[in-house]
Amino acid sequence: MSERGALRARLDQLAREVAKFGTVGALGLVVNIAVSNLLWRTTDLQVVRAGMLATFIAILFNYVGFRYWTYRDRDKTGRTRELTLFLLFSGVGAVIENGVLYVATYGFGWDTPLQSNVFKILGIGIATLFRFWSYRTWVFKALPAPEPAGPAPAAEALEGFLKQERRSERASRGEAESVRR
Repeated sequence: MSERGALRARLDQLAREVAKFGTVGALGLVVNIAVSNLLWRTTDLQVVRAGMLATFIAILFNYVGFRYWTYRDRDKTGRTRELTLFLLFSGVGAVIENGVLYVATYGFGWDTPLQSNVFKILGIGIATLFRFWSYRTWVFKALPAPEPAGPAPAAEALEGFLKQERRSERASRGEAESVRR
């Protein structure tokens, strides 16, 4: 395959991955916003605490989507390691996501339902960039590429024949030199 063809294949694969990641993420966004709004309207939880709880529910939803759909072809060994890293990077993403909401709510006093939703979505957007990079790099590791096929049997046979011929030539030269001496 030419370099251009290989690049095209890699870009196509990345586009499919981004589309699947985005689909799971969009569904996770719906879960996150729905749970946030439900908690904001039906409980006495503070805005950021309710937002964090909603984020962690969405994280669990997303793990299932990523593991069994987006990255189902990735390495499945070491599930404990995978889940630990997923939760670690998701936690960092949750801090990024809800940090934006925290600054808007407590730093600027923007805490109407509309403002809370806008800053929740803005935080999710920023955290999504971090999550995409960290999940594909560290959590759902790609399987190693298959070994390239070796030379064709005919090529191996020809190579073996040429090596034998070179040995024979060297041996013949060695005999000719010993006769001359």
